[in-house]
Amino acid sequence: MNALAVIMEAPERLALRPLALTAMDTADVRVEIEWSGISSGTEKLLWTGRMPNFPGMGYPLVPGYESVGRVVDAGINARSRIGEWVFVPGANCYRDARGLFGGTARTVILPAARAVPISDSLGREGILVALAATAHHAIAGGAAPDLIVGHGILGRLLARITVALGAPVPAVWETNAARRDGAGYAAIDPETDERRDYRTICDASGATDILDTLIPRIGKGGEIVLAGFYDRLSFAFPPAFMREAKLRIAAEFTPTDTAAVLALVASGALRLDGLISHVRPATEAAEAYPQAFTDPDCLKMVLDWNAI
Repeated sequence: MNALAVIMEAPERLALRPLALTAMDTADVRVEIEWSGISSGTEKLLWTGRMPNFPGMGYPLVPGYESVGRVVDAGINARSRIGEWVFVPGANCYRDARGLFGGTARTVILPAARAVPISDSLGREGILVALAATAHHAIAGGAAPDLIVGHGILGRLLARITVALGAPVPAVWETNAARRDGAGYAAIDPETDERRDYRTICDASGATDILDTLIPRIGKGGEIVLAGFYDRLSFAFPPAFMREAKLRIAAEFTPTDTAAVLALVASGALRLDGLISHVRPATEAAEAYPQAFTDPDCLKMVLDWNAI
């Protein structure tokens, strides 16, 4: 069978066209996707052609690891999953395109074990499970941050999860004045912050020169957690030496992080509402992707597949 999918044919060249799907195995499920998020970090690197050469990297590719939809069919060993509302962290089910990460299509086929059951009540907010799990992974690896850098969607989830886990509300830096309000806590201009004794700083800015800014702000033995994705990073060694600075890289989220986030949501400790700023029909994908990467007012872009 075929499925309509978003395809990056080459850097900055995107299409929406049918792709042939691989056959469904006995332990697979077929999901009709209703909503897909666009990652302004990872997928921006795919869009610009700056993604490092990871295994499976290459064009044409189907992006996306933030999709939600309904299981509509399944192999003989997964029939009990039919009807579930699930989060899809990607798929590799296309005959003529790479599935990196493969979730942004009207229909996907994936192993049932990778389709994560979530509450129907989450609706389109379910696409935020991946980012929330990413934020949880960054926090769970060490001490809770007392400073978060960047108040985009990842920074907001880092702050929400920090509080949901019972830690004090962290300080939050944001250089864009338009992004400082509306979160229920203070986000400040870093130029107004005089602290030099932060214990744990979590960076969600993705800025390549961020370490020279943050190292002078930690106390002795302080830690900087890199929660974004960076092309290349460098820093002046003497300030880091004097502070015995620690650097920690938060990589991919795990199933444990996903389960922890869903438990926090179910308990009411974590809310995912108020974070999606833009929604466009999937038919407008060619316009939605550049907007997601360049529009400072776009906190989170979601593609709506329901009209297709």
